[in-house]
Parts: sequence; structure tokens; C-alpha cells
Amino acid sequence: MAGNSQRRGAVRRTGSKKGAQVGSGGQRRRGLEGKGPTPKAADRPNHKAYAGGKSATRPTARGGQRRSKASSEVVAGRNSVVEALRADVPASTMYVAGRIESDDRVKEALTIAAERGIAILETPRGELDRLTDGAVHQGLALQVPPYEYAHPADLLDSEIPGQPLIVALDGITDPRNLGAIVRSVGAFGGHGVLVPARRSAGMTASAWKTSAGAAARIPVAQATNLTRALEDYRKAGLFVVGLDMDGDVALPGLELASGPLVVVVGSEGKGLSRLVAQTCDQIVSIPMSAATESLNAGMAAAVTLYEVARLRAQER
Repeated sequence: MAGNSQRRGAVRRTGSKKGAQVGSGGQRRRGLEGKGPTPKAADRPNHKAYAGGKSATRPTARGGQRRSKASSEVVAGRNSVVEALRADVPASTMYVAGRIESDDRVKEALTIAAERGIAILETPRGELDRLTDGAVHQGLALQVPPYEYAHPADLLDSEIPGQPLIVALDGITDPRNLGAIVRSVGAFGGHGVLVPARRSAGMTASAWKTSAGAAARIPVAQATNLTRALEDYRKAGLFVVGLDMDGDVALPGLELASGPLVVVVGSEGKGLSRLVAQTCDQIVSIPMSAATESLNAGMAAAVTLYEVARLRAQER
């Protein structure tokens, strides 16, 4: 045959019967067939609306969340891990790099972790880099489980004696301030701390360390809507006072101190938000010398809690 007759596939087959043909076995035809209607979003496991993948956090009508959880945290670095373990920060796993050069900090971390029953895993350094997101871990990292927040209403059912005394935070984003406030609440007979779910510091390892152990006994509740949670407290019979340098009432001799009380602490820069301030029964100021412009949130809360405790003690 002439022309392109030598090209594979160009040769015409002859004969009365057709030979076996190479094909897809019907797969291509079946691939073109319809697969039925698209399932609803709630029935698709990979969709955010999937009914089986609902968040463990359940919003309630009382302005809070029932036992909501934050994301887990990894504490990296020898000093940070040892300090977290010394402060009894809850931990589930300690990761130790293979062939790590041991020093006093590593030995202490291993000892404390073993005494507390924390799982100790020998981990390749590459995996440690991934777990710590590239932080300087020095061959040591600690997995801190998500903190379990209380519901705002739970703070009213505390076993701590005395009239309810709650501190609510409005715009506090530094976890060390949160930890310091938890510590002050524990020191002056408070019953708990309330934080907003968004744009607020959470109970991280840093906050837990700063609380100096008070976080183990003072509950921290989380509210989806701080203003609504404060309104619910008012309906339950609590007075709500906000701290602001331009308050109408001075802290010494605060008449509301003897009753059930919520003290709202705003951020050092912006103070109380407008809606929160409008929800307060009184705006209270802390007298200071002219040389000091303001106190940070932790110090302001500590001074107020001390004065409330002092006034309550006088009336016993």
C-alpha cells in the first residue's frame, strides 16, 4: 500500500467478520450517565452545613455558650514548657525531640510530666517544626487541650460563699491581663470571670500561668453577646457597674458593693463600649493622682475587687 500505509492505524482491515476491538469496556458511556439529583447541603459530609458536623458549642437564649471550647494550643521552647508545667497548666502531651541534648530544664520537664501522668512522645524535629508552626521549640513542646468555658449562668451557681461577685471583660485582648484578673477574683472572693466569645483574650497557657493557679478554681464563662449576658444578670437581680475614669461615682464607699455585683472592666485604650456602658447601672471611677493617666485592666480590677471586699467586710 502506498502513501501512509506504513503508519500504525492507517491500515484498513478486511474480512467478513470484525475482530476484537480495543475499547473502554463501557466505562466512558457509563461515565456520561447521570448520577441523580445533587444531595442537599445538610446531607453532604464535606459541606459546612452537614447535619453530622455541627459545632460542639450550643448557643443559648441567655447570651452565652454552653461549655464552648477554644482551639488547642502548643507551648514551645524549654523555658516556656517548664514554666507551664510548674504552673500546673493542663496538658495532654509533651513532645520531646529525638536525641535531644538534655539540660536541667529538660530533666525537670520530664520529671513533672511523668509525675502528672502527661503522655511523653519522642518526636522527629521535622514533626516538631510542624506542630509548633516553625517556632523555636528547642526540642520541647507541650500540647495544651482546649479550655472548657462555663456558661454565664453557671457563675451564679458557684459554691463560693457570699453575694455573687463577677468580673466581666469588655475588649480585653491581652491574655496576661485576663490571667491577672482571674487571680484577683480568686484572691478577693469573686465567683467568676465573663469574657466575650469574639475580640477578647481567651484562657490560653499564658493566661493560665499568669493566674498563678487561680484558674483551676475560678471559672471563666464565655458569652456570645456580652451586652445581652449583662442584661440577663440584671434580670437575675445583680447590679452592673462599669469602670471608667470619667465615672459619675467614685469607688470608695460604693453603695452597690454590698449587693450581688458585676464589675465590667474595659480596655485601657478605648474603655467601655457604648452598648456595654448603657447597660451598666453605674459608671465608677477610681480616684488617682494627676500624674497617673490610667491603670491597666488587671490593676483596675484588683483595686476595685479589694475595695468591694473591704466594704463587704465592714457590713458583716
